[in-house]
Amino acid sequence: MKKTILTSTLALTAAFMLAAPSIAQTTTTVESLNSAGTISEFSPDAITIQSSSAPAPVHYSATRTTTYVDDTGAPVSMDVVKSGLPVTVYYTKSGDDMVASRVVVNRTTTTAAPVAPVVEEKKTTTTTTTTDQ
Repeated sequence: MKKTILTSTLALTAAFMLAAPSIAQTTTTVESLNSAGTISEFSPDAITIQSSSAPAPVHYSATRTTTYVDDTGAPVSMDVVKSGLPVTVYYTKSGDDMVASRVVVNRTTTTAAPVAPVVEEKKTTTTTTTTDQ
């Protein structure tokens, strides 16, 4: 009888150990990029710019969360944004789409060499703990 109770206790302990919380880590890489040029087309849901460093215009999607600011960081009304204005578009890649997160409307054009895109990688680690009850 004692042997049966001991065996049952060991089996239950092993079952609880197998059901212990598991930890999974997920690493997500998000590319934040920027591109400078002149607006060739603009609408509330899209912006197309032409830069001297790219042979073809580049198309970006815009969302409700896309912000429009001037050189100083002050908000700019979307009514001011139009074709012909020099801008810098900060965007993220979502699959094949480039989604504008911030558009900086420059007051004056510069004659400096075109700015190459800047890539900032941000890594996020998510820890998930699961328990079986």
